[in-house]
Amino acid sequence: MRLLSKPLVGPESIRSFTDSKKNMSADHHHSDHGHDHRGASKRHLAYALAIVVFYMIVEVVGGFMTGSLSLLAHAGHMLTDSLSMTLALVAMHFAERKATPRHTYGFFRFEVLAALANLVILWLVVVELLQHAFGRLHDHAEIEGGLMLIIALGGLVANIAVTMILYRSSGHSVNVAAAFTHAMADLLGSVGVVVSGALIWLFHWHEADLVVTVLLCLIILWSTWGILKRVLHVLLEGVPKHIDVHKMCRAIEAVPGVGLIHDIHVWTLTQGIEALTAHVIIDPEFNGRQDDMLIKLREVVSGEYGIKHLTIQLETKLTGCEENHHVDNLLALADL
Repeated sequence: MRLLSKPLVGPESIRSFTDSKKNMSADHHHSDHGHDHRGASKRHLAYALAIVVFYMIVEVVGGFMTGSLSLLAHAGHMLTDSLSMTLALVAMHFAERKATPRHTYGFFRFEVLAALANLVILWLVVVELLQHAFGRLHDHAEIEGGLMLIIALGGLVANIAVTMILYRSSGHSVNVAAAFTHAMADLLGSVGVVVSGALIWLFHWHEADLVVTVLLCLIILWSTWGILKRVLHVLLEGVPKHIDVHKMCRAIEAVPGVGLIHDIHVWTLTQGIEALTAHVIIDPEFNGRQDDMLIKLREVVSGEYGIKHLTIQLETKLTGCEENHHVDNLLALADL
């Protein structure tokens, strides 16, 4: 066996790597404020989730006690809130877990799969509620409007508290912002249930319960349709909507020494975490260092587009490159 004439990693490389680790440690201290925001976001989500789950159970019990379908429908909408908050907490938890040799990307897709399963459950709940609602059109079921109104008012107070809690962290976390949006929609639904309870209590208009039930079911379907599109887009490894691949390619090709970028793939691991792989052909007239070029490329992809997980392969020619290069979708650049 022939020994190498020189070590693969020299003293200078070791010192450079050590210095970079020290710089990363220093950067870690500067990012403590970011960790504080994440910790506060998790606490706010946990508080809001506890309130939502507790009052969701109250509304389910109250719905059966009063005979109100709108209370049960609102409990179903609160279920969407609790799922949104749970998924947000799960995403934060798994985002902090390290990747393993068997799961090199970590467990980010768990959030997406759980969201898809939850959507199916919610649609089944909506179908059941609508069947009961239309079945009551001829039953003229009596509803205890007074008790329903009391429970609905309690739900309104609970939803106001939840929105106030989540608002405090909605600007620091995408997950919390999504949960806050769900909570705002739930707050509107809670107002509808209060109005329904008041109409039944004051005017004995029991059909108001069915009207609010159908409206809440439509709200659930409307809100989950957007989630479904996002889930399918992630599972199909679509390009994140906030990223223009053609514009990104032009920015990369503007880096000194870059001749052409090809075989580019951009996809989402989970909400807020994107990845990129690309092949970059070096300009034959480039005389600089490839390491410096990679630093510039990372600055473009990470700094301008927020993609932290990126793999860029530098090439001097296409010989031996067997990947499907997807050049056709970049030909549109010629028309710009």
